[in-house]
Amino acid sequence: MTILNVTPESEATGLTAQIYGADRQSLGYVPSHTKTMSLNPEAFLAWESLTKAISASLGLRRYELVTLAAAQAIGSTHCRLAHGKKTLRIIPEEQLCAIAKNFHDAGLTEAEVAMMDYAVKLSTHAAAMTDSDALRLRELGFSDREIADITMAAAARNFFSRALLALNVDLDVPQELSEDLRNALFAPLPWPHLPGVGSAPGGPTVT
Repeated sequence: MTILNVTPESEATGLTAQIYGADRQSLGYVPSHTKTMSLNPEAFLAWESLTKAISASLGLRRYELVTLAAAQAIGSTHCRLAHGKKTLRIIPEEQLCAIAKNFHDAGLTEAEVAMMDYAVKLSTHAAAMTDSDALRLRELGFSDREIADITMAAAARNFFSRALLALNVDLDVPQELSEDLRNALFAPLPWPHLPGVGSAPGGPTVT
């Protein structure tokens, strides 16, 4: 649980009230991560504007796949669950479970797998990346703008996921997720080649 004192829904005013209201309308509730990050509502709205601009340019399917890969690499239960729910709108649950467990063996295209591998490397070993990483995406047909969008989507996820982890924000488990999908989203956390990391926050305790 975060040590920060968030604004209760009954006391929200101005931009914070607008942000809370938007989540109540779209989700039916205000998640813990919204309350925490809305301590700076201007920054939260700028974040939302950034991700909307990236996803609109890249396309929702690619954006969500990159987001799931980056969140897995980071060990972010918050973003895996939230975006697992969002991805259900565009990918059937059976395939999404397979993607969540191992995206290399989930019926994705070679380009999609490479895109997700790129997001994983950016999220774990960004300093080791070279031109060859971007060239691999170009060889698979991605335009330079798409490569930039993939990079920004993964980097943006690092910003948000790491902030939630650092602040120990409460984990909200979407009730709409089936047990199979929820378990699949938790199963690979953290990414196997992260040294010295134990169980991902929230994973083992969610039932």
